[in-house]
Amino acid sequence: MATLSPLLHICEPPATPREAGHGFPIAGSEAPFAIQVFFDGDCPLCMREINMLRRRDAGQRIRFTDIAATDFDSEATGKTFEQLMAEIHARLPDGTWVIGVEVFRRLYAAVGLGWLMAPTAWPGIKQLADVGYRIFARNRLRLTGRCLPNGSCRIQKS
Repeated sequence: MATLSPLLHICEPPATPREAGHGFPIAGSEAPFAIQVFFDGDCPLCMREINMLRRRDAGQRIRFTDIAATDFDSEATGKTFEQLMAEIHARLPDGTWVIGVEVFRRLYAAVGLGWLMAPTAWPGIKQLADVGYRIFARNRLRLTGRCLPNGSCRIQKS
């Protein structure tokens, strides 16, 4: 029998209110969070997912960081803007980076929907989900209408 991901157990409510800070922890902040997601705020499809997660994040377990915002500085993350645009990234409270489908598993778990993504961690399905996401990520700009008629897709900040 397949076991569910331990990520389903990271949904305990925060002990203190979350502080604002463009998605980055403020020095001295004790506000707990499960994951900080770095998303493309110029991507309409991405924003549908992010907005759904924001609505469901009553416990404020997710820190949302829009990499397309004019004041976002990728250098502060140790990643390039191009790396962050290539596929979804997230950072855990201990500083560990997570990319691709694993980000979605953790985001959904943080809002109490881990069961929806749990099958994407099962052998066989995990590999298919990872490949499917990489194909989508490579074609995301074109699929969301953000390329020129000549087919060239250039990423740039808003």
